[in-house]
Amino acid sequence: MRTILKLRLINWTAIILFLASLASAQTLTGTVKNGTTGKPSAGDEVVLLKLGQGMDESGRTKTDPNGKFSFKLDDAQSPHLVRTIHQEVTYHRMAPPGTTSVEIEVYDAAKKVDGISVVADILRLEAQEGKLYVVREFGVQNSSKPPRTQMNEHNLEFNIPEGAEIISDSATATTQGGNPLRSAPVPEDDKKLKYSFIFPLRPGLTRFEVAYQMNYTGSANIDPRSVYPLQHFVVMLPKSMQFTGSPSAGFKLVDYPQEPDAAVQVASNTTTGENLAFKVSGEGVLQQSQQNGQTESGGSSGNAEASNRPGGGLGPPIDAPDPLQKYRWWILGGFAAVLIVGGVIVASRQQSAARAAARERSGATALHQIEESYVPAESLPAPPPRAGRPGAALLDALKEELFQLEVERRQGKISQDEYEKAKSALDQTLDRALKRESQRA
Repeated sequence: MRTILKLRLINWTAIILFLASLASAQTLTGTVKNGTTGKPSAGDEVVLLKLGQGMDESGRTKTDPNGKFSFKLDDAQSPHLVRTIHQEVTYHRMAPPGTTSVEIEVYDAAKKVDGISVVADILRLEAQEGKLYVVREFGVQNSSKPPRTQMNEHNLEFNIPEGAEIISDSATATTQGGNPLRSAPVPEDDKKLKYSFIFPLRPGLTRFEVAYQMNYTGSANIDPRSVYPLQHFVVMLPKSMQFTGSPSAGFKLVDYPQEPDAAVQVASNTTTGENLAFKVSGEGVLQQSQQNGQTESGGSSGNAEASNRPGGGLGPPIDAPDPLQKYRWWILGGFAAVLIVGGVIVASRQQSAARAAARERSGATALHQIEESYVPAESLPAPPPRAGRPGAALLDALKEELFQLEVERRQGKISQDEYEKAKSALDQTLDRALKRESQRA
């Protein structure tokens, strides 16, 4: 009897080990398609990145003549990121635990592509303690046909007021359906009044965000000196502050119930070089937007937890046509990132001077090296590490992925089953990361 039980135990142990080996040796396959030609993309480099405490490369290969590739996963229980490089531009696809196949679409690149327009320029202002804080966001639409990626050193240019200083680590670029990637703008003049983003404009909508601060004595004149014609130029500020815009710009006050404490001024269909200057006075901070009928406080002066909690967005106006209806979802995502930037604004007061030199770098660097995916790019000097937060980049990435997952669910881009599986995996990874962070704190 003992012999029989012992044999059964050995058999069960062997089965368990066999199943475990199958799980650990899971294969991830994928296909890369060229969205410009409609054909498989052969010879593209594909990199598999494992997301753990950081982001580790766990595989590298090239697509075959049919655009296919495969990787053996050493750890199928961890989330992975698949990066494809096509004509020096990177394209990404998340692979949550349990994923066995991914599809990635890439596009041919050119320095100049027709069909690109800046659809919106949004400024979000707050003033307190002798400082004026501005978070500026641009929406750039690439409607090229056939779809192509524009890749040059001046993909988006913008001006900042004299005396303003860009806040380190605040600048991001977000491709359509993607996550915010750090992308520090480069100064184009010695006075550092004009900057440009060196970031590929892929087909679809790309959001650029940057925050800057300047000394404030109770009032300030702001001249954005827009470089492009715009569908909409938007200024958001607390109702406790006063706004006086240029009469020629035709600013209109738009009431958005989901921004109850904000005055939203909109100028539509502006032209290049049009006078969009305005004056602000007074002080105040913005609260987090209402979401699903609830209001949560937490502007740039809020605590870290409130600042990092996804949310926000513009809601439908009460009595006026919605000039931003077409951009509601990307504005929703953009303002969530703006709220996250609020935490950076507070922390950067003590760090901005020490980090200023870290933003300088040559614009000749290959674009796929300049882009950052959850960690500092290899071509950029890494910012000084924050004490007790070696996993901060991963935490930020997971939070953004969770928020993007919610957006895709609301847009109906994924099924409920896909949503639940992905969210469960991300929740578990985030929980482990948070526990590690609390132990290190």
